[in-house]
Amino acid sequence: MKISTKGRYGLTIMIELAKRHGEGPTSLKTIAGTHSLSEHYLEQLIAPLRNAGFVKSIRGAYGGYILGHEPAKITAGDIIRILEGPITPVEGIEEEEPAKRELWIRIRDAIKDVLDNTTIEDLANHTDEGESDAYMFYI
Repeated sequence: MKISTKGRYGLTIMIELAKRHGEGPTSLKTIAGTHSLSEHYLEQLIAPLRNAGFVKSIRGAYGGYILGHEPAKITAGDIIRILEGPITPVEGIEEEEPAKRELWIRIRDAIKDVLDNTTIEDLANHTDEGESDAYMFYI
């Protein structure tokens, strides 16, 4: 499973909204400018996140987006599944011979465990100071 820019930039949106949680709406233009990303591309990514209830849009001159839930209740796995689909390292696991099937299942479960136990709040609060391996996961 390779996570595309959809998943990576979707996490970027959610982390930025979590950093600004409680401060009012944030525009995609602000997020795009902060990370040198295409605002148009972020607009495409925000729709499924909004449809799933993870973000809410606020209209008006000072509008933008806010989180639909507390940052501690949104996991990286939630966002990746919405934007990338099911988490699976290979297609057709059930058709593999038992030894390989077990390997793929263990890899899938390890990835799910990391994604489902990492919240957007964790990512928003992460700093590089003295914790260079804090989010270095080895499988």
